[in-house]
Amino acid sequence: MPSSLKIEARDPKSRARAGTLKLAHGTVQTPAFVPLATKGTVKGLEPREVAALGFEMVLGNTFHLFLTPGHELVAKFGGLHEFMRWDGPIITDSGGFQVFSMGHGTVADEIKGRAAKGADRRGAIIEIEEDGVRFRSYVDGSERFLSPETSMEVQAALGSDIALVFDECTPFNVSRDYTAASTERTHRWLERCLSWHENNGPRDGDGNSRQLVYGIIQGGVHEELRRASAQVIAASRAGGIAIGGSLGENKDQMYEVVDWAVDELPEDRPRHLLGIGDVDDLIRGVELGIDTFDCAMPTRLGRHGMALVPDPEGRWRVNLAAARFADDRETILEGCPCPACSQGFSRGYLRYLLRSHELTGMRLVTLHNLSFVARLMQDLRSAIHRGTLAATATALRGGAAPGALSGPERA
Repeated sequence: MPSSLKIEARDPKSRARAGTLKLAHGTVQTPAFVPLATKGTVKGLEPREVAALGFEMVLGNTFHLFLTPGHELVAKFGGLHEFMRWDGPIITDSGGFQVFSMGHGTVADEIKGRAAKGADRRGAIIEIEEDGVRFRSYVDGSERFLSPETSMEVQAALGSDIALVFDECTPFNVSRDYTAASTERTHRWLERCLSWHENNGPRDGDGNSRQLVYGIIQGGVHEELRRASAQVIAASRAGGIAIGGSLGENKDQMYEVVDWAVDELPEDRPRHLLGIGDVDDLIRGVELGIDTFDCAMPTRLGRHGMALVPDPEGRWRVNLAAARFADDRETILEGCPCPACSQGFSRGYLRYLLRSHELTGMRLVTLHNLSFVARLMQDLRSAIHRGTLAATATALRGGAAPGALSGPERA
C-alpha cells in the first residue's frame, strides 16, 4: 500500500511534524511511541490494557516469532493480530538486529567492548553471507537460515501493517571500510525485499497491498555513509523509512547521526527510529523530525522496578526497590492517571511487591511507565499542533510531569 502519512502540523523552529499514519488496521497519531510485543505480547499486559493507555500500534519481533511458535502456525490463526488479539496496527522488525545481537550483544555491550550476554548459549551466528545469515537457534540449537526473502515471507505470514526490510545492523567497533561494505549489502538486500514483497506480499480483495514496507538507513557514525544510505532508501520504492544500526557512543553523537539521515529524507514518507525510547531521546527525536519510535525501555524498566518520573537532572527514573521507599505512603507520581497511581498504590507497597518478586508489582510499574510515555507523546503532539513545541520541550526537560502540558491537538 502507498504511504498514507498525512502531515497536519509542523513546528516552525524544528523539523518536528505531527500527523496521521493510515494503515490497514487503523490509524496512528504521530509522533508516537510503539511498545514492544516481542513474542506476540507486551510482557505482563493484555492488549486492551495497552490500548487503554493510548497506544495505537505495537511491534512484533520477526526473529523470535520465526523460531517459535513459527510463522506458519501464526498464519493458521489468521495472522498476528488474531493470534495475540490486538486490533490495531502492528509493525514487525526484520530480524536483522537480532542477528547483530547474537554476534555482538546489545548496542551497549558492543560499544563498550563487553562480551555478548548469553554468548555461550545455543544461539550464535554461523555465517553472514550475501544470500543471508546462517545461525543456530537459541531455542533448540538447530541450524537456521534467514534471508531477505525469508524475512519478508515471515512478515507476510504474520500479517503486520508495516514490515521492515532485512538489513545488516552494522556494529559500532568496526572499520569504515567494513561499515561501507555492510551498508552496501543492506542496500542490495533492500531491493530483494521490495521485489519479493511486490510479487508475494499480502493483498486485499482489490489487489492492493495490505503491508507498508520500510527501508532501513545504515552507515554507522560516518556522515557521508549515513547521508548516502538515506539517499538510497529515499530513492527506493519503500513506503516508509527507518533509521537503524549503531548510532554512536553517546547521545550527542546519536542526535547528530539522526540529523544527518533526516536531512536527506523526503517529507511525504513516515520516519521511524529503531530501538530508541529514553525520555530525553524521544523529545529530541521529535524535534529532529522522527514520526515513530520503538523501544523495550518502559516495559523492561518496569519489570526491574524502575519507574519513570519527571527529573530536571535528566535521569527520568527511580528505583522503587530501594530501601528508602519501604515506608513511603506516596504514589509513584502525584496526579498520574495510570492504574498504579490512580488506585493509590503506595511506593512502600510497590517496593514490598518488587522485593518479593510478585508479578503484580512488575505489572503496575510497567503500566505506570507506559502511561508516562503515552502522555509524554501526547504532550509533544499537542505542542506541535499549537506551535509551542520549544516551550513544551523545555518544560519537560525541566521536570514538568507529562500530561499537564497537553491541549487540543488540532486547531
